[in-house]
Amino acid sequence: MAKVITNNIRRLRFDQDEMTQKALADLVGVSRQTIVAIEKGKYSPSLEVAFKIAEVFTMALDDVFQYKEQ
Repeated sequence: MAKVITNNIRRLRFDQDEMTQKALADLVGVSRQTIVAIEKGKYSPSLEVAFKIAEVFTMALDDVFQYKEQ
């Protein structure tokens, strides 16, 4: 089976006073389109971007991203 990276970014944004994709992108230093692609699982972020996203939500990396079989 193939392994895929999934994430909880959409839920985390909602739980964070409904943070917009643009606001998250600005905090992380990427484009809104990058956040959209990461949320949809169409793009795997670099390790640096993944850590920055986790830092925004003050969470561990594996609480934001999961690597599991599909």
